[in-house]
Amino acid sequence: MIKPILRQIISYLSISCILILFFSCGNESNKNKDHLVFRYNEYANINTLDPAFSRTLQDNSVCNQLFNGLVQLDSDLNILPSIAKHWTISEDGLKYSFSLREDVYFHKHKLFGKDSTRAVIAQDFAYSLNRLRDEKIAAPGSWVLNKVNDFEAINDTLFEITLKQPFPAFIGLLTMKYCSVVPKEIVEYYGTDFRSKPIGTGPFKFKRWEENIKLVFRRNDHYFETDNKGKSLPYLEAVAITFLPDKQSEFLQFAQGNIDYVSGLDASYKDELLTADGRLRDSYTETVNMIRGPYLNTEYLGFYLDSESPEIQSELIRKAINYGFDRKKMMVYLRNGIGNPANGGFIPIGLPGYNKSIGFTYKPEKAKQLVEQFKIESGITNPEISLVTTSNYLSFCEFIQRELEKTGLTINVDVMPEATLRSARSNGKVDMFRSSWIADYLDAENYLSIFYSKNFAPNSSNYFHYKSTAFDSLYNKAFTITDIEKRKHLYTTMDSMAMQKALMVPLFYDEVVRFSRKNIKGLGINPINLLDLRFVRKD
Repeated sequence: MIKPILRQIISYLSISCILILFFSCGNESNKNKDHLVFRYNEYANINTLDPAFSRTLQDNSVCNQLFNGLVQLDSDLNILPSIAKHWTISEDGLKYSFSLREDVYFHKHKLFGKDSTRAVIAQDFAYSLNRLRDEKIAAPGSWVLNKVNDFEAINDTLFEITLKQPFPAFIGLLTMKYCSVVPKEIVEYYGTDFRSKPIGTGPFKFKRWEENIKLVFRRNDHYFETDNKGKSLPYLEAVAITFLPDKQSEFLQFAQGNIDYVSGLDASYKDELLTADGRLRDSYTETVNMIRGPYLNTEYLGFYLDSESPEIQSELIRKAINYGFDRKKMMVYLRNGIGNPANGGFIPIGLPGYNKSIGFTYKPEKAKQLVEQFKIESGITNPEISLVTTSNYLSFCEFIQRELEKTGLTINVDVMPEATLRSARSNGKVDMFRSSWIADYLDAENYLSIFYSKNFAPNSSNYFHYKSTAFDSLYNKAFTITDIEKRKHLYTTMDSMAMQKALMVPLFYDEVVRFSRKNIKGLGINPINLLDLRFVRKD
């Protein structure tokens, strides 16, 4: 019987064969187009191709190839037009009026009738946003419309959204994949199967998805965007994604030239690729490109406060863990200096509200003292906690485990697949877990929403089940303040409240690191690590 990983490798190779046959069997213009296939691996897997349910970075990156919204982000996270060619905001900050392009068409499908497609109109956005807030559908992205009072298609090319109260960050929310436009007739025909039979407007169209094995997109020849020379986008002919379940296998495929791109730095190959000071090794400089830059991502350990474990419920133990290991040492030895030690709060470097003085620094004696105090007060002589992580972060958790042993606290590290841990975390099945929070939009409210009591998991992102009337009051107050300096102060205050309770253990503020083959051009980088393949060329 073929082992699962071997089967996936064999299936991966079959993608190339399928695409070569697909292109070579076409007309003369299709010759050699297999060389324009961008290949990468997604070890954390894909949950859905329906943007309304796209809640992970992996899901967002694939949906970003298939769908568009009213607005979009560029590589510097500036908000630019997409299907909306321009927009206005009323003086009171409540009404947003979007004028739509008339040359945006859905991917072809027989259900559209004679022309197998149709133009996007304002009513499509009304349908898509109504679907997002439909309680029967229970889309995880419904929260992005919490500040919306109403929306309306005035005519085919004018769409208006009215807010309940001014919210300066709202236009940024609309860049999220949750707010992508989808066609009513296709969604209602497929129902829940739309997750695996998507029809959008994006630069690529869906071709095939064999779950856990491979996913293939083809170029959308009728895509509406062009480059600055007027040439149609995208440049690539296809995208082929595999799902080898670990970073080591992924890097092996990259090193052998079987995939074109790897995102992130993993312990299994960091020393092979990088020097101790974070530079690409000489042996790879002729075949590999490396780009790195700021990443609005906080890596952390979280606590489920409704746990029956006395250790998890104890603020003493949670603070001891925060004091008990050297984050700078961890970054040097486990990340070759890529990333910044998280000695501030949950808000990362680069967002208004970040404050380097509100977090924890390495104080081993303080950590020991707190553990001893817990032992005396609780009567538990051998405090013990289970920490669940994925395999690619095992080295970090084992480092923390060893350091905390010196304080008298035992940490047992368990490993789960990414999807399994994600589900367990959302449903309160793990007491302590490794996770990350990546900015969806450029406002620290995005980070602080994880502590808001009305956002309890599994329906939203408060995995800690933290509830504080004082925090909720400040969180709601922030929406009424348009002055960025005043909001910044409020954000820092809320972040400080979370740190005082030691609701989580910030590990580091990440950097985006991308490795690609030398023949890949135009890949670029952005602070939310969203994959954008519109401008990618493969020579």
